Amino acid sequence: MLCNAHPICGQLPPRPAGGCQTLVCPASVSQKADESEAAWGGWGASRQAAAGWGVPGGGTRPDCRCGSVQNPHPSCHHPPSLSPEEPGAACALPQFPFKMSTVHEILGKLSLEGDHSLPPTAYATVKAYANFDADRDAAAIETAIKTKGVDELTIINILTNRSNEQRQDIAFAYQRRTKKELAAALKSALSGHLEAVILGLLKTPAQYDASELKAAMKGLGTDEDTLIEIICSRTNQKLCEINKVYREMYKTDLEKDIVSDTSGDFRKLMVSLAKGKRSEDTSVIDYELIDIDARDLYDAGVKRKGTDVPKWINIMTERSIPHLQKVFERYKSYSPYDMLESIKKEVKGDLEVAFVNLVQCIQNKQLYFADRLYDSMKGKGTRDKILIRIMVSRSEVDMLKIKSEFKRKYGKSLYYFIQQDTKGDYQRALLNLCGGED
Repeated sequence: MLCNAHPICGQLPPRPAGGCQTLVCPASVSQKADESEAAWGGWGASRQAAAGWGVPGGGTRPDCRCGSVQNPHPSCHHPPSLSPEEPGAACALPQFPFKMSTVHEILGKLSLEGDHSLPPTAYATVKAYANFDADRDAAAIETAIKTKGVDELTIINILTNRSNEQRQDIAFAYQRRTKKELAAALKSALSGHLEAVILGLLKTPAQYDASELKAAMKGLGTDEDTLIEIICSRTNQKLCEINKVYREMYKTDLEKDIVSDTSGDFRKLMVSLAKGKRSEDTSVIDYELIDIDARDLYDAGVKRKGTDVPKWINIMTERSIPHLQKVFERYKSYSPYDMLESIKKEVKGDLEVAFVNLVQCIQNKQLYFADRLYDSMKGKGTRDKILIRIMVSRSEVDMLKIKSEFKRKYGKSLYYFIQQDTKGDYQRALLNLCGGED
């Protein structure tokens, strides 16, 4: 940033009458400082004086025109030095109108949200194939389906090594080539868990989630486990897409189906989350609101007899994820129990499971999925439905982070666990989605 640029918007102050805009600290005479002050409506010399800036003396750096080593500039971090043209002049760089500690909090907050310069696939194990040719892949799959006994290996190696967008292109090329839908052809050619993996990969992420939600609410009874996992873990954008696609696929609203298949406070929580209206404003840390929310969660639960569930629902479904992470930390200063322990003491049944899943997702989503994967494979038998859903839905999102959390917590890799708990072509497909041994 140019030395006399505004620290928030980055614009230079209006050109002083009769003078040109300088590209270095305009350490000219106090008249120019006053002009900068007027240009920014009160910024400049008076604030510099109040902050102790522009005070002559102290060591100087020959490569910067901003002042003394003992008194570094809060924005550019260079020690101020005296202008060689006009000894004793003050630096006219406008100052922040709030404490630098607040600035550091904002910067720290931004860093909490991760490196936004990274591509969306930075933590994916399945990425776009470099030498992609949809027609070639469609032809290879057609041959694999027609082969006596079906060439599952070719189908697996193609579809687990292409991005979702590329798989849509393959499906389009296949239909153009054969006049048949690829999903229907593969459904006839494959079976069992491998079929579930491959057909899942052919859907868009929103179609896959929508179909899993519909299956969870179809017929007698409701698969609350699936409902909770998807609705608690998806972002606003994903939930918006799911609602749109659900309406297109099933000619009814997701919310309407949730209402008809659930009841009580559990219904209220699921409906509120499914709307995807959570705040995404992460620009400022509001410590006052953090404290208020933490106290409200305590007052609505552990502190009183009975639980004010609507209060819990409002806070946990409306506030941003980084805000709630800090709320749960602050909560421990009011309650003898952490948030998860409080939930287990205050509510039971599906509502307890839903709140626990939600808080775990808020605290560390990748660890949440690592735990879900471990639970799907621990003990006798494998809960393949959960295993398949997570491997398919997270392979292009954050599987590398999930693998890291898994190994850190359970000592052995996710790859190793999949090897031990599955077999054959089904195993090969899952291991490809896993992205290899750690």
